[in-house]
Amino acid sequence: MSPAYNTEMISSLPLIHQGKVRDCFAIDDEHMLIVASDRLSAFDVVLPDPLPGKGALLTRISNFWFGQTAGIIRNHLTGIAVADVVDDPQLADLLHERSVVVRRLKPLPVEAIVRGYLTGSGWKDYQRSGAVCGITIPAGLQQADRLPRVLFTPSTKAAAGNHDVNVDFQAIVDLIGEELATKVRETSIEIYEFAKRHAIARGIIIADTKFEFGLDNEGRLYLMDEVLTPDSSRFWPLDSWRPGTSPPSYDKQYVRDYLETLDWNKRAPGPALPASVIDATVKKYEDACTILTKEEVKE
Repeated sequence: MSPAYNTEMISSLPLIHQGKVRDCFAIDDEHMLIVASDRLSAFDVVLPDPLPGKGALLTRISNFWFGQTAGIIRNHLTGIAVADVVDDPQLADLLHERSVVVRRLKPLPVEAIVRGYLTGSGWKDYQRSGAVCGITIPAGLQQADRLPRVLFTPSTKAAAGNHDVNVDFQAIVDLIGEELATKVRETSIEIYEFAKRHAIARGIIIADTKFEFGLDNEGRLYLMDEVLTPDSSRFWPLDSWRPGTSPPSYDKQYVRDYLETLDWNKRAPGPALPASVIDATVKKYEDACTILTKEEVKE
């Protein structure tokens, strides 16, 4: 596999966690190196084909949003350069666009999902039950409709190869306590509302997204992992959005749509992707990065 798919070339730092996309390496008791690979997961399965350059794009987009939302919540970035923790200059140069040095936090066992539009599993749930993850919403809504209010629909975090499980808010309270669960919900919605305004001014609708949070040794809450990327969000072109249809996207929904045409049970191992699907998906990620992180639009 290409070094962009795995991180075996990093031998000077101990691997402490391998996720679906990101690998984490210990630096010391307070810091770690996160490397965003070019691996792609869909339906919680890591696919065999990487998206070239994806890790660097995800890192650039996340770092942009970490900066934009720093006034809402502290985040895990330290500002320490990759070259300061990786001794090999050539390896540091290879890694710097796809890596960040971050605080070592205690991750919360929660995927903080926020939905502003009726799509994906929320749309399927609504068709079956008239509710989204147990939250009743008005009858008569169409696919891709804007929801009457932004919904917080958390899930429990699964290990690689397993599926996340949607749960109600009380389940999160039971996991982490009412005060912290409420803080996570309120912060997630605040970040989403801020990002939605930013994106829509640039012609992109953020239909839904998910956040991850962690705690430091003093119990303070941090935003971590990735933020508002094409891996963690659904991005739609504003000018193509029509309720009652499935809008085109700037994210990995393009891959999901292709996989839905296959006779695949959504379990590992995942199927190979045609070059045309890989190329088109990379282009969507590149477009999202360019549009979202470009110079401020004058309102």
